[in-house]
Formats: sequence, structure tokens, C-alpha cells
Amino acid sequence: MVQAKGGEEARCCIVGGGPAGAMLGLLLARRGVPTTLLEMHNDFDRDFRGDTVHPSTLEILDQLGLAESVHKLSDSKIFGPTLLTRCGPFRPFDLRRLKTKYPYILMAHQRDLLALLTAEAKKYPGFQLLMGARVVDLIRQDGAVRGVRYQRNGNVHELHALLTVGADGRFSRVRHLAGIDQVRTSPPMDVLWFRLPHLTDDVDILGGAFGGFGRGHIIGGFDRKEYWQVGLVIAKGSYQSLRDHGLERLRRLIVEIEPRLTKHLESLQDWRQLSLLSVESSRCQSWYKPGLLLIGDAAHPMSPVGGVGINYAVHDAVVAANLLSEPLLNGRISTNELHAVQSKRQWPVRIIQSFQRQMQKRVIARALEARERQFLHIPWFVLACNAVAIIRDLFPRMIALGVVRVRVDE
Repeated sequence: MVQAKGGEEARCCIVGGGPAGAMLGLLLARRGVPTTLLEMHNDFDRDFRGDTVHPSTLEILDQLGLAESVHKLSDSKIFGPTLLTRCGPFRPFDLRRLKTKYPYILMAHQRDLLALLTAEAKKYPGFQLLMGARVVDLIRQDGAVRGVRYQRNGNVHELHALLTVGADGRFSRVRHLAGIDQVRTSPPMDVLWFRLPHLTDDVDILGGAFGGFGRGHIIGGFDRKEYWQVGLVIAKGSYQSLRDHGLERLRRLIVEIEPRLTKHLESLQDWRQLSLLSVESSRCQSWYKPGLLLIGDAAHPMSPVGGVGINYAVHDAVVAANLLSEPLLNGRISTNELHAVQSKRQWPVRIIQSFQRQMQKRVIARALEARERQFLHIPWFVLACNAVAIIRDLFPRMIALGVVRVRVDE
């Protein structure tokens, strides 16, 4: 590693080219804030990243004139899951009942969404995207963070900025370098993601998603049109035991839970076809320090329950852009303004994480304890609540639109 080269400058340095970072970069660039976005990888192409674009994010993209473009990326839509129960198929919710222009979850590859957002941001002269840029340290001056040192192409560079934003995910390097601690909010689990092919005589899943459990595991899947995206929820740390027993046993296990996938699983021939997601949910008590702000999973790593992680990260970015664009343009930003971002976003995050915690404790944990293949038993009070419109639509509204609706300030 060579010595740091001459300093570069930006009003805002964003670390992490995921949904939060890409959206914030675009919004700041639209408002004329000189912004540099650093992404440690050389491309956006990672398998089994969150691909769910919820109605709230579609509404935001619509505000930006990008809704039509994002719909060109995919025509795979999820309206609600179908669960196999003792009384037959049960649909806990249907997004088509919600009052929104986009009453569905769009399944779009995250790599394509990020490419769309960054391509739009590049239309503005103050935006710069640096791929393959790995942050190695924070620049500190007079008790405040004033940028980062990053490695790219074998050289270390300095990027000085009025504000540094950590949007680099659940394993945030920026959070670690800043010494910001996390508080765990729900029990951990792991998810094995894999793809199964669509077959000529395929299963017809109402709503585009299915779920079931048994044998100490939970399985769920999404119809991606070209293939089925399937997730197997397993107990934390049990992956190696599964692998030691062999792929054939894993296939039999899945068939016992979901017999309709028997023919599909013939295509699962190698462990390299599976991707392990280590899941934990937590949040930071403070999202900021002078000159530094955390957003998205860097501030509050989310459980995959409800698939809301991308969308809450995007909401963070929108609120941050709404509140911080003017101070950044004026060349002054205080901890009070950073606190305002956290204050506006932390309680929706706490509410959804509380819901996720209850789901993991009361539903997922119990399902992982079940030793036999079982059909879900839906308690009578759940069925009763599902018959009352205002209660029935509360959960899907929170998942689809957020605890509060977020809009871009024009």
C-alpha cells in the first residue's frame, strides 16, 4: 500500500453504493450538492441481495420520474403470500386492498435498481461514483469527521468532505471506525437462498409468494417469472451440520416441507448454488457524530421478516436529503441537524423492528422448533381480525408503505 495521494473534496462523501447510498447520492446531486459515492466492489452484481421494491419506494421513484424505468427492469409482482394451513390455503393479506398507485411489491434485481439510480445521478455535474473504493480510515479534524481515506487501484486517497455518510450495510466499516455501538433487537437466524427453475407444468401460487414450515425449518419463495427465488430459514449456526449431511438430505428436507417443489429440486446439484445469509437485527443508539451520519443497515440492520430493509434504507436517504441538502449547500452542518434525521427515522425503525422481533419470537422460533412437517394452524382471533378491514390492512400497510409515508421535498 502506497502513501495517500493528494486530497479530493466534496460537500458529502457517501460510503456504500447500496439502495440507501445510491438514493441519497441521487437526491443530493439533484439539489446541486457536490457528492461522491464510494462503493467497495467493482460492480453491483451480487446474488440474493434484497430485491423487493415496496409500494413506498415505488411512490418515491414515481416522484423522481423513474417509476416507468424501474418497471422496465421487471414485471414480477407480489401481491401477498399464500400459506398452507390445516384448512387449506390462507392469504394473510392482499396488497391490492391498499390505497396506493402501486399495490404490489416489485421483484427487481438490486443490481439493476442501483445501476438505474446511479446512472440518473451521473446526469448531474456534482455527482461522482467511484467503484472499487474501500474505506480504510476516517479523516478527523477538530473533533469532527471530515472525510475518509480509501484504497483504490492499489493507491490510498484522501477525500475531504463536510459530511460523511455511512451507508455501507450491516457490517459497516464506517460504523466500526467511528466506534458506534449496536444494541441487538431480535434473535438471530440464518437463511439459505437459492434459485429453482420454472417448469412447464408448474405450481400456481396465488399472490406470487408461498410459505410453509416443518422439520425445524421454514421455507418461502417468490415467483421471479424466470425462476423461483427460494429461502430456507434455519437455526443460527446450523448450516455446517446441514452441509455435513449432504445435499440429497437437504433436498429431501425441502420436499417434506413443500412437496410441490419435488421436480424443481432436481436442479439443485451443488452447494455453490446456495447462498448463506447471516441474519441479526440491531440498531445504534446514536446514528451520528460530528461530521458523520449512519443510515440504512449501517444504523439499524434489519431482519428479513417482511422484506422491508431496502425500503426503510431508502426512507432514511429521503429524510436525510430533505433535512440536510440546504445545510450542505450553505457549507455548515451541525449535530442538531444530524440528530433531526435520527429523530425522524428512529421511531418508525423501532416500531417495525419490534414487530419483526415478535414475529421471530412467536412464529419463526416456534416453527424452527417443530420436528415434524406441519401445516400452519391459524388461531381463531387471527381469522377474526382478518375479517375486520381496518385491522386486516394494518400489517400490510406498515410493510408496504412504512409506519409513516415518506416523500421527497420538491
